[in-house]
Amino acid sequence: MIRALGFLGLLAAVMLVVAWFAERPGDVTIVWQGWRIDTSAGALVIAAAAAAVAAAGILGLWRGLVGAPRKFTRWRRDSRRRRGYVALTQGLVAVAAGDPIEARRQARRADVLLNEPPLTMLLSAQAAQLSGDEPTAKTHYTAMLARPETEFLGVRGLLVQAMKAGDRARATELARRARTLQPKTPWVLTTLFELETAMGEWRDAAITLQSVQRAGALAPAAVKRHQAAVLIELSRQAAERGEPREAVRYAEQAYRAETDHPAAATWLARSYAAAGDQRKAGHLVEQEWARRPHPELLAAYRLARPVAQPLQWVKQVERLARLAPTHRDSLEALGTAALDAGLWGEARRHLTAAVAAAGDRPGAGLCRLMARLEEEEKNDATAMRRWLQQAAEAPADAGWICESCGAAHGRWQANCTRCGAFDRMIWRAPDRAQPALVAVAPEAAPP
Repeated sequence: MIRALGFLGLLAAVMLVVAWFAERPGDVTIVWQGWRIDTSAGALVIAAAAAAVAAAGILGLWRGLVGAPRKFTRWRRDSRRRRGYVALTQGLVAVAAGDPIEARRQARRADVLLNEPPLTMLLSAQAAQLSGDEPTAKTHYTAMLARPETEFLGVRGLLVQAMKAGDRARATELARRARTLQPKTPWVLTTLFELETAMGEWRDAAITLQSVQRAGALAPAAVKRHQAAVLIELSRQAAERGEPREAVRYAEQAYRAETDHPAAATWLARSYAAAGDQRKAGHLVEQEWARRPHPELLAAYRLARPVAQPLQWVKQVERLARLAPTHRDSLEALGTAALDAGLWGEARRHLTAAVAAAGDRPGAGLCRLMARLEEEEKNDATAMRRWLQQAAEAPADAGWICESCGAAHGRWQANCTRCGAFDRMIWRAPDRAQPALVAVAPEAAPP
């Protein structure tokens, strides 16, 4: 519409000029080199305009001829670039579809058409990996490290290769380099944290976990639980070095980080006892027993309330059991203490109550205690065998079980000895009876 109005305006202007010259024809005489030309002013203007148009046309044609090679070159380059990007896209689609032959073909085609290594090296590396050619992929990833724009992609590719090969030391080194390049990328931080915990580098893991928390890479509840696990391991290392006060400091931080962590309270109580602070150890065990009794708390209570005679231990257990008098662990602890002290009546009363609290299927350990009671109190071999047979068929006693692989352990630890999973230990009955892993001894008091 605007163009039409413009054309009509131009046409009107030309007509006005023609009409103006028609009303004022005038005479023009040109004498040049012996030639004389007589014409009107309007004809001269028209001739000048025609000459200008012809000159413009000739100039445009000249420019077109002169610029044709350059335009052809640009067109050819743009065409190659478009075909190169199409090949690059089709190569990425082939990688996603799991077609290694097509991926490598398109990678070679894109490399020839584009001649831009930063764009094609990643596709070439992924195509090589897809076809199982890890050395070629490693070569491409390593070449990417030399360019700032592709360095992070190269580090990531090499990191994945190192983890796949089980080279944790190399993978940790690459993960730290990736963190330097992209310090706020969540997967970089979580991967580095997983590698550091798997390597047992607990100090570095604690620092990395702070970055994970700031980046929001894990849920707050998971961060708190992991903090407690890392700090418990740092406390254990301090205890092994003979630094009980340092062990207590880390254990207190672990308990504050996550009071519900399955091992934090027990380890803190043991650390207090190892540092000579039995009062704090006993108070903590009593506080936790009132909240949720646990067999390992009872073992820590022995360190907090050391006694020489079985009858003295009965008194200590009675004091503890009063904090949760109806709980099955309290009843079993009372029965075991009475049995060790030879108090048959008290032992039978408490153990019978524990069996009742356990329901139809008491655990194997409780059945063995009843068998021991029948033997030591009455020397009743028939009753003892009946309880032992029931123990063989009863559910296994609860222990530290890895949620990832189901392996049983003699003590809580941050990393599973079998599968290496981090912070996946829970206290429960195993799916089927199995001994604790030989490599993991039951928890001992810190030195």
